[in-house]
Amino acid sequence: MSKELNFENIMTKLEEITNKLEKDNLNLDESVELFEEGMKLSKQANEKLENAEKRITVLLDTENLKEENFTPEE
Repeated sequence: MSKELNFENIMTKLEEITNKLEKDNLNLDESVELFEEGMKLSKQANEKLENAEKRITVLLDTENLKEENFTPEE
C-alpha cells in the first residue's frame, strides 16, 4: 500500500479482508498475510480517527475561545 487511503477506503478494504478470512478456504500463510494487512489498515484507520478528533477538539476550543471573548457592540 504505497498510496494514502482515505478512511472510507480503509474500511472497505478491512471489510473485504474480513469476508475473505471468514468465507474463503485459505491456508495458514494466506490467512496470516491477510490478517497482517488488516492490522496495518486498522492502525491507519485509528490514526485517521485520532487526527480527526484532535482537529475537532482544536476547532471547538478555538470556537469556545471566541465565544468567551465576544463582547457585543452597542
